[in-house]
Amino acid sequence: MSSNDVAETVAALMPRAKQELTELVAFRSVADFTQYPRSESDAAANWVADALRAEGFEDVALLDTPDGTRSVYGYLPGPEGARTVLLYAHYDVQPPLDEEAWTSPAFELTERDGRWYGRGAADCKGGVLMHLLALRALRANGGVPVGVKVIVEGSEEQATGGLERYAEQHPELLAADAILIGDTGNFQVGLPTVTAALRGTALLRVRVDTLEGNLHSGQFGGAAPDALAALIRMLDSLRAEDGSTTVDGLEGDAEWQGLQYPEEQFRGDAKVLDGVELTGSGTVADRVWARPAVTVLGIDCPPVVGATPSVQASARALVNLRVPAGTPAAEAAKLLQEHLQARVPWGARAEFELVGLGEGFRADTASPAYEAMAAAMAFAYPGEELRYAGEGGSIPLCATLAGLYPDAEILMFGLSEPEAQIHGLDESVSPEELERLSVAEALFLRNYANAAN
Repeated sequence: MSSNDVAETVAALMPRAKQELTELVAFRSVADFTQYPRSESDAAANWVADALRAEGFEDVALLDTPDGTRSVYGYLPGPEGARTVLLYAHYDVQPPLDEEAWTSPAFELTERDGRWYGRGAADCKGGVLMHLLALRALRANGGVPVGVKVIVEGSEEQATGGLERYAEQHPELLAADAILIGDTGNFQVGLPTVTAALRGTALLRVRVDTLEGNLHSGQFGGAAPDALAALIRMLDSLRAEDGSTTVDGLEGDAEWQGLQYPEEQFRGDAKVLDGVELTGSGTVADRVWARPAVTVLGIDCPPVVGATPSVQASARALVNLRVPAGTPAAEAAKLLQEHLQARVPWGARAEFELVGLGEGFRADTASPAYEAMAAAMAFAYPGEELRYAGEGGSIPLCATLAGLYPDAEILMFGLSEPEAQIHGLDESVSPEELERLSVAEALFLRNYANAAN
């Protein structure tokens, strides 16, 4: 089996991959069943299970995880004595936000300007197709040289910890020599990158109450305590004047050692408006990969359209805190709650609910699997060397797997480069990246099998 043969096979499979991704993107598999019906997620899970069975996987199962969602598992035996590699992706997606604001329908894969648009196209239904393409290319060129386990999660975007708890309860299920997490992305299109560190995450719901009910702002405003105003004051305390995250007791001055993120490139990737300053201090890499970051994800308050002249009796917010690898997420969440509690004004009543938690992760890039991946990426991306970057986002399962299988080598890569705009409007995937990374994954599995013998 030559590398060229693998690349030619993947190229020939791309039209099929586009059709399959079209089918998978069509499922509205948001794992928040208050917004989207469970049947949509179940249909996506069944699609993945059927795809694994078609590739010869054994023991394919829909795992009922403790958070009420389903993950898909399958096992493909390898040659006798071969090592085992676990391939990870997730089929659940973020809500589409304002569907009317998408250029093309969010759940309809649409080709435009050389990219494929649709919710989950990159994060992470495209990752499911990446794994399938790699395995198909190997099967067409001599066979898969390692044992393969696949786990496709059903609630990664919700941070509810279902698969983490299931793995802890069934510690042998996902055991492997190497683990490929197909849920990050290249630093930029065409630049092969593995993610060396992930921030952890804490999700906190805050409620403030001041009155038994809303009051007329003319009759009572000025003396009646406004719950929304109280909440705004609390939330504003989470940022310094320059926009840096400030949570009492949480260190915020770490520095990123490694690949840097030029400020102008970041401004372009983030689509920052002209004249608007970036927030925080230190390098961009420090800010997005090595330091904590707080984001107010949503506030429950009256919309502008239809608002009445009222002093608000209650207000709620959902606050997300990203914490650098090495900082326990539960500890950071405790500090966040204590910080906000200490700043509740006017004797208002405040309630806090921790609704999501995930640990950060730091990889050992000196392990043999990284050498196998570097060689694979060098072929898939001619003339480019493998880079190591951080990732501001969180994949809580990584820390769980690292704890369960301390000898396993964990690599993170995938399709979510900056142009993909994951979690935002008009999410898309580059088909060229899908093709190249599928080739790289196939060659990694071959390289890793040879290195093990």
